[in-house]
Amino acid sequence: MQRIGVLTSGGDASGMNSCIRAVVRKAIYHGLEVIGINRGYSGFVDADMGPMNLGSVADIIGKGGTILHTARSKRFMTKEGRALAYENVQRFGIQGLVVIGGDGSFTGANIFQQEYGLPVICVPGTIDNDIAGTDYTIGFDTAVNNVVDAINKIRDTATSHERTFVIEVMGRHAGHIALAAGLAGGAESILIPEIPYNIDDICKKLLSGIRRGKLHSVILVAEGAASGIDIGQKIKELTGFDTKVTILGHLQRGGSPSSFDRILAARLGAKAVELLMAGETNKMVGMKAGEIVATDLAEVIGKSSPINKEMYELAKILSI
Repeated sequence: MQRIGVLTSGGDASGMNSCIRAVVRKAIYHGLEVIGINRGYSGFVDADMGPMNLGSVADIIGKGGTILHTARSKRFMTKEGRALAYENVQRFGIQGLVVIGGDGSFTGANIFQQEYGLPVICVPGTIDNDIAGTDYTIGFDTAVNNVVDAINKIRDTATSHERTFVIEVMGRHAGHIALAAGLAGGAESILIPEIPYNIDDICKKLLSGIRRGKLHSVILVAEGAASGIDIGQKIKELTGFDTKVTILGHLQRGGSPSSFDRILAARLGAKAVELLMAGETNKMVGMKAGEIVATDLAEVIGKSSPINKEMYELAKILSI
């Protein structure tokens, strides 16, 4: 193998740049050439790509987002679009591909490999931490830290004004961000898609807190569990508390990646190159119990990482 391609796809996640850097420099160290593919599979189809060198990834380790950009491509979902992508594979002499993204990105890589035989190694990059086969995905730790920082700031205002605050965070299908940030930030209640909630129980807990002298509360809501606005309105109706709602939105995605995400990205990106050099394909690199492992894509695609129920119960106990 002499030349590989690398792309980022799906939602951006802090640490993607750290991973790109690792892929490029690890490959060059071993004498490989690297083609950077811009805008995900869209650039794959449109030939929006070009060579990368050591300088291409200088000073990006601490930058959020992705220098290769990311976009969704409906054309790549068609056989005609993938045929154009393969023409570009041949044109640029790409002999292996590293895909940094989530489940949808992995699905596209798997289909392309089966149709054209191009070796592919996938790296989990998504703030949702919902990919099977790994304990952590690139960007999750940074997103959690962003939410905890917001909780700390909002709690200052909640305390000053003696109010209840509802904070809505990302997580349409998975509540990992809400759970981790809620435990770290001391949220009084955490609502996630995986576990049903009862608004009456939440209000009883708030009222119980008031009776023992508690003057403020923070409720964390994953967007897939409920609307933060709706929860705030129901709490106000049932308790009469002055309830405010904050929707963090894309503030969770950006910012300089945490040290954990930088190290994780470096290890996963380097391992992806090693696997391609070893002739492996249709694998995802991930971290399990602190070790870097490779898992068949067939065991990853369409599956999700389960919520830690012990952690959820602990958060409930500590917020009494």
